[in-house]
Amino acid sequence: MSIQAINVRNQFRGKVKEIIRGDVVSEIDVETPWGIVTSVITTRSVDQLELAVGSEVVALVKSTEVSIAKL
Repeated sequence: MSIQAINVRNQFRGKVKEIIRGDVVSEIDVETPWGIVTSVITTRSVDQLELAVGSEVVALVKSTEVSIAKL
């Protein structure tokens, strides 16, 4: 899967610095050139995206939500 276009303007490319896993949701800290961006996503999504420390991702920020796209 590749993203060809998206309407979210605030995008921060970076690498996963830390994952704090929970039973239902997990915190993903993404290190970007502008600082750390933290996303709270379901643990199921962490597993489906196969996120790990060092994964290259894009943090997509819209309003109060931060989504993660794996590169």
